[in-house]
Amino acid sequence: MIYINCEDLKLKLVLATSNKGKLREIKTLCSEYEVTPYTDLIKEFEIIEDAETFKENALIKARAVYEALGDENLVVMADDSGISVEALNGAPGIYSARYGGVDADDKDNLKKLVADIKATGLESSPAFYTAAIAIVSKGIERTVHGWMYGTAITQARGEGGFGYDPIFIPLGYDKTLGELNDETKKELSHRSKALSLAKKVLKTL
Repeated sequence: MIYINCEDLKLKLVLATSNKGKLREIKTLCSEYEVTPYTDLIKEFEIIEDAETFKENALIKARAVYEALGDENLVVMADDSGISVEALNGAPGIYSARYGGVDADDKDNLKKLVADIKATGLESSPAFYTAAIAIVSKGIERTVHGWMYGTAITQARGEGGFGYDPIFIPLGYDKTLGELNDETKKELSHRSKALSLAKKVLKTL
């Protein structure tokens, strides 16, 4: 989630995530902003994401943080994202961050996804990433999306990126996100596309 103080000359984006990879990526994509974790402003608290879509889960997080901050002049943004694999009927989808279990880390999630694809008898499958960003402020709720299409494979390649990046090959490329450089990933990223639209929304507030 992202808190924006519109009174500052340089907007402050505060992310409500403990995912270091996501924090690093958004810092790169939003270099014009000052990006910090939301726990720099308020104490960390649990948010139950029990909706059935990326959009609704992003809205749940944005609303929760907006209310917790207690300042109606603030603009809050929340990101919810994940990977959907055709061979698994769209799984893990909204469960991407916890696919390997409640306490699973990136390696656990990736390992389970690879095992599940192999269990279908396939070594690869069409797949896509989705990023939904919700923007909440006084009397305002907006959502935008970004997508990245490609193929999920069962052999991890590359040390870059995070999450499922080592097994995802973007459409038109022969390298995984784990092998591609940061500049290329920035151009392709589902989150980059969503943030680009989110910035346009912010200009209208």
